[in-house]
Amino acid sequence: MSSEYVIEVEGLKKYFPLREGLFGQETGQLRAVDDVSFRIRQGTIFGLVGESGSGKTTVGRTLLGLYEKTDGSIRYRGQELQTLSARDMHALRPKMQLVFQDPYSSLNPRMRIGDAIGEALLEHKLCSKAQLYDKVIEVMKICGLSPQHYARFPHEFSGGQRQRIGIARALILNPDFIIADEPISALDVSIQAQIINLFSDLRDDYGVTFLFISHDLGVVEHLCDDVAVMYLGQIVETASRDTLFSQPRHPYTQALLAAVPTLDPSSEPIAVVQGEIPDPSRPPSGCRFSSRCPRAEAQCHQAVPVLREVSPGHRVACHHIHEE
Repeated sequence: MSSEYVIEVEGLKKYFPLREGLFGQETGQLRAVDDVSFRIRQGTIFGLVGESGSGKTTVGRTLLGLYEKTDGSIRYRGQELQTLSARDMHALRPKMQLVFQDPYSSLNPRMRIGDAIGEALLEHKLCSKAQLYDKVIEVMKICGLSPQHYARFPHEFSGGQRQRIGIARALILNPDFIIADEPISALDVSIQAQIINLFSDLRDDYGVTFLFISHDLGVVEHLCDDVAVMYLGQIVETASRDTLFSQPRHPYTQALLAAVPTLDPSSEPIAVVQGEIPDPSRPPSGCRFSSRCPRAEAQCHQAVPVLREVSPGHRVACHHIHEE
């Protein structure tokens, strides 16, 4: 493992049991994440994109141990997380943090935001009560919050300010890896830009590494360094941002990009993906995109394509790649 990578994921699987009947008998499995592999470079923002139901959030929560993985390997700075004791995992927690989509739901409405931001420091015994105020104020300033807000309650803040509070709660522990799960989807467009700029600053000025989970390719293109596209529990394409947006090779990636608004009148439209994402508990055989793909042939319905490198750092899972 090179020290270049903060996170390395190999063959990650997360299956949920499907139960029916009075006694909850298991009748099958929902393969929410099915053989996913990727690596996140130090000091970069890695975008994980796809429609709702693609498994993006499950990947993030499994990385943090909020879900127990079914199979596969998760390494943080070369250390296989599964081999760590409960004590070692607790010590590692401050280094790996999560920013929620809805910050208000994760805030105690009766707790002043200064206390909410600082409580994790005391829980992990990373500072004394005497040091707490100064540390909280420092992080609040980094996140664009006024020190005068310290004693206010969550209901007194706008959605954008609440998300800044959520980011401050993660940042207070001095993490080097943050998972941001749809952190701006519930915000007004004008506020989204401010939060995006904050993430950029945290990467550029403080070296924080991010997994940025989103369905918004416009935001991902602006913010991320590398991108992986998920569909129905699997990664179908991964590349640097510039390569993915200029040379998309998988039909699903092409369809997602075609749906992004453009001001260029000369751009040629690509066929937009048809239909809804299938039931994850009953995925199509072969390529999981085959039921919606305009290029699907018999092979696509029978054999699962593997991620193949089509150029340095650019991998695609499609049977038609060799034909191009």
